[in-house]
Amino acid sequence: MQIDLGDDPLALDRQVCFALSVASRSVIGLYRPLLKPYGLTHPQYLVLLALWENAPMSIKSLSELLCAEPATLSPLLKRLEALGYVTRDRDRADERALAVDLTESGRALRAEAEKIPYQIVERLGMEVGELQELHETLGRVIAATRRAAANP
Repeated sequence: MQIDLGDDPLALDRQVCFALSVASRSVIGLYRPLLKPYGLTHPQYLVLLALWENAPMSIKSLSELLCAEPATLSPLLKRLEALGYVTRDRDRADERALAVDLTESGRALRAEAEKIPYQIVERLGMEVGELQELHETLGRVIAATRRAAANP
């Protein structure tokens, strides 16, 4: 199968990496003012989303779920702990591992955070179905990049 990338395969406006990068920065930028009242960054918000679904979790499990290195999560978790949203303790099942759990304040924050997805959809001005399609497409892109990385 021959791949046809047109006359200029290096045209910036045709690069998937460029579109993903700009879209990611732009969407995350919409979250900033919504997260600011809670003292959260977008990566910290992602950690809380994972914990609201799965707490308590080992740092290893959390890093796998978020596709992030444990070393990257460590400062985020320390900041969330300082904000009073999470605790980090030795995992009861494995004393060598750290477990992350929500505090009462962290659990209570979920009720406020439930407003955020609605505000994002409103700010984007896109149909929910369109965003769901985009999410599915991005899921396929993520799966494809994982396959490609596993088979260089």
